[in-house]
Amino acid sequence: MEKVINSYESLFIVDVTKGETETEATVNKFMSVIEANAEVIDVAKWGKRRLAYAINDMPEGYYVVVTFKAEPTFPGELDRLFNIDETIMRSMIIKLEYDAAAKKAEKAAVAETEAEAEVAEETIAPATDAE
Repeated sequence: MEKVINSYESLFIVDVTKGETETEATVNKFMSVIEANAEVIDVAKWGKRRLAYAINDMPEGYYVVVTFKAEPTFPGELDRLFNIDETIMRSMIIKLEYDAAAKKAEKAAVAETEAEAEVAEETIAPATDAE
């Protein structure tokens, strides 16, 4: 039987009150767990941001969004690990309805095509201005 691999996106907010080194250590810890058990597609470290409302009397948190592909059992385990760690203020894992790797490749191809079009416009534009 073929393995089922799904695309997921996880957002977690890390407590920043213990300092930058502790925050970075927590982010690296969870990134290594995800990398060991899944194929990481994209990582967006949004950084320290103000929360919409205070969580445990803390107004700020460090946001990280990770898109990955994994077997269906891994998100449950990752959620369990998020809940155990006291430095994780909030977390959320969602299953994506599309293939994240294919969508990222598609976006890269569109960006490349647009960049080529801009270069072509720049080479044509000076010729029309000279007339």
